[in-house]
This record gives sequence, structure tokens and C-alpha cells, in this order.
Amino acid sequence: MATDSTTPFPIAPPAGPCAMVVFGAAGDLTGRLLVPALYNLAAGGLLGEKFVLIGLARAPLTDTNFRTQLGEALQRHGTAAVNPAVWDALAQRFFYLEANFEAPDTYARLRQRLAEAEAEFNTDGNTLFYLATAPEHFGGIVEQLGWAGLSREETGHWRRVVLEKPFGQDLASAQALNARLRRDLSESQVYRIDHYLGKETVQNILVLRFANGLFEPLWNRNHIDHVQITVAESVGVEKRGGYYERAGALRDMVPNHLFQLLALTAMEPPTCFGADAVRTEKTKLLEAVQTLKPAQISTHVVRAQYAAGTVGERALPDYRAEPRVAPDSTTETFVALKLAVDNWRWAGVPFYLRTGKALARRSTEIAIRFKQAPYAMFRDTPVERLTPNYLVLHIQPEERISLEFGAKVPGPAVRMAGVGMDFCYNRHFGGERAIGYETLLYDCMMGDATLFQRSDTVEAAWQVVEPIFAAWNDSTADLVTYPAGSWGPQQAEELLGRDGRQWRRADHDSCG
Repeated sequence: MATDSTTPFPIAPPAGPCAMVVFGAAGDLTGRLLVPALYNLAAGGLLGEKFVLIGLARAPLTDTNFRTQLGEALQRHGTAAVNPAVWDALAQRFFYLEANFEAPDTYARLRQRLAEAEAEFNTDGNTLFYLATAPEHFGGIVEQLGWAGLSREETGHWRRVVLEKPFGQDLASAQALNARLRRDLSESQVYRIDHYLGKETVQNILVLRFANGLFEPLWNRNHIDHVQITVAESVGVEKRGGYYERAGALRDMVPNHLFQLLALTAMEPPTCFGADAVRTEKTKLLEAVQTLKPAQISTHVVRAQYAAGTVGERALPDYRAEPRVAPDSTTETFVALKLAVDNWRWAGVPFYLRTGKALARRSTEIAIRFKQAPYAMFRDTPVERLTPNYLVLHIQPEERISLEFGAKVPGPAVRMAGVGMDFCYNRHFGGERAIGYETLLYDCMMGDATLFQRSDTVEAAWQVVEPIFAAWNDSTADLVTYPAGSWGPQQAEELLGRDGRQWRRADHDSCG
């Protein structure tokens, strides 16, 4: 598919007519992610002219105030220089409603505003409801949309609802929310968004695995020793202490971000790249993850909290000294897990997952470690150890794929050194950097749910982590600390060390 050299997007048809309704439009997510992504779509020709955005929030704003605020946010968070002509044309289609999400009158006024937008901008009655709100509002908003008849799909008109994470706080709450949504929406109308799946490297996992005869024959227990998935953040909790106290690293990152990466890495080939086929295989993979028994929690899970330290040149206090954090908090800011997938492809292959805040650097990667070659043929040479063979999918901060292997150093003696080959998206394809939401928003408008979680996928993920929550039960017995600016506690190193393995150090990126 051809690419327009002035944009980061492939040439594709623009999304069809629709109105996008954003609940919580005065919040950080709208200005930091949604508006820059919409601007990039407009600049790339993927946002049709029959598009309108209606923002709802409690703040008393006019349309002009709203547009001004979002324009300022775009200047701060945009990925490239803003073209005034593109922004002005887009901003004129942004409107605002002061709203109380619990009041039926809000939805009556919204219905009227949508009718006006359809008449003025020819949106064809298609509506994308984006819930950029706290999760506790999800069920109530969907019910109000149902009572007002706003979520009802009629012939030729679609209505879709986008939900941000977290989707539930545990298995029971996720099941309850799914049941509540089903009263007013069909599963095909629900788009549970995970911004990690908007990353090009994540989307490329399926192409890398299934479109290349080089990799798929090796993608199994016969050739792969183990898999490491890392989602590391260099920042602390910053101003989100109140939220993080309720969530913690396990709840905040594992059932969604890490398990989505795990599922794409380990799933079986789908029958096609259709949404249901791909999501069915992802769900089957998560259902095959062995549930940890209570006696295994202490040996297969590391739970830690950051202490004072320095990340780069920035000093961070103890987590317990952060704003809105309890001085005796037992909330984990780091978690590492050893999991097993109980199927023929992966029997005996461990999957090591880790995520944490206040770590040495920001890095998200999937590292596939291949089995070691036999040493026997090198026994009469001065080779002490062979270079590990890693295929690494780097997701952030730079999107690239690298292959690490051993090569002979020039000279008469047989000496080996590790070398690497890199494929960098920006360097190869060019284009401006994207937010990551562009693809997801475009897919929502086009009705492609491939990159979104289905209800059974969500529940399968919670099923895996539920025993861990039960074992912890707010106890501090297994809670350890690690200095900010490190790669986590020593116990995380021991998690692999007991198996004769070690974490791959994500020390630098090389896209230049």
C-alpha cells in the first residue's frame, strides 16, 4: 500500500460520516491524546469532512472556549508542527455541551445537538460515543444512552461506544460491567480500547509472525527458550497517587497492556485477519495460561514498591511520601510474574512479565529468546559462552525490531561477538511520529474491532490475576522495595535466576 510522504499514515479511504461524542471532554485525555490523534487523521486525509465532535463535561465552557483550550493542547502535545488551515477547518466542527452525566436532561439536549449536526454536516446519524471518564461512570452513561434511545442502531446508521481502561477492578466487577452493557448494547457496538494496540510494532506482531516463513516455523517450544515482556516507566506516580492507591501495578497494567502483548505474541494463527477470528485466538491463548495456585504466588510473583532514588538527574521520593499516598501503603508499583501457557505450542516455555514505575528508563519490549546452540563444536576454541539469540520487538520509546546473534570477529583466531540488526519504523518508512490513537479512532469509525478487547477476553485476563489478588489480601508479607532509578528489586532477578536465566537489559535504542 502506498504511503503519503507528508504523513505517517498509509493512503486509505477517509472514515465515513459520523459524530463523535466525548464524555469527559474537558479532561486530560482529550487534549493530550484524542485531539492530536484527530488532527493527525485530518492532516493525513483520513478524517472525512462529514465529521463533528461534541464534547460533554461539567465545566461551563462555550464552543469558542472549548476550541481554544483544545488548540492550546494540540500545540503542547501534537507530534508535528500544526498546520493552521487544517486545525481551523477541524476546530470549526468542535462543539461543547455543559453536562451532568447523571441527568436525563443532558441526553435530551445531546439528542437535539446530534440532530442539528446531522442536518448541518451530513453525519448520516452515525455516532461514536467515547467515554473518557472515570470507570465508575461507564455503566450509568450507557444506561442513560439506552433510555434516551441514543444507542439504538437503525437501518443504515451505526452507534458505537468506546471504553477506556480499566475495565473492571477484578473479575466480578468486569463480569458485572459486561452484563450491564449487554442490556443496552450488542457486543459489536462495544470498543474496549487499549492504546498499546495502536503502536505500529504491536500491530506488526501478526504480520511478523504469520506473513514470514522465516519466523512462524520457529515460533514454538522446539526453538524458543523463553519470552520476556517488559513495560517499564521511568516516572513515579506523579499527581495520580489517589488513583494508583486504588489500582497498583498489577491491576493497572497486567490484565490489559501486558496480557494483550502476551496474547499477540503467543496466540495461534487465526483463520483470517477478521476481528472475530483474531480476538477468538487471543481469548483462547489467555484461557490457556495456567492459573497460579496459592502456594506458587510467592515463587512466581514479585511484588514491590519504589523507595527514594534518582532517575537520570531527577530525584524521586519514596512512593509512600508521594501526594495522596497513604504513609503505610501496601500498593505495589512493580510486579513481575512467571507464567506458563498450557498448550502444545508453548508447553515448557516460561513467559516472564514485568512492569513498574520509577525504573531506570522508559521501555516497552517483547524479547523472544531462542534456544542455545550446542557448545560441543566450540570446545577447542577460546569461546567461553555463545551470544544469546534474541528477537526483540521494541514498542516504546522507539518502534523497531532487532535481531541479536553471534558472529566471528575478524582475525585468525575463532573469537565471537554479539552483533545486531535493526529495523526502525521511522528510518525506513519516514513520516511524522504518531500518537498511537490514530489507528484506533479510525478503526472505531470504520467498524473494525480487531484491535479492541471482547468481553470474554477481558474476563479471561482477570481470571488469571484473580488468585494473585486473593493471595496478597493487602498483606505486606511479600512486599519488597527497590530504589527509584533501578530495574526493580533483587527478587525480580531471582525470579529468572532460579531458572538459570536473566532479564535482558533494555539499556538503549538505536534508531538514531
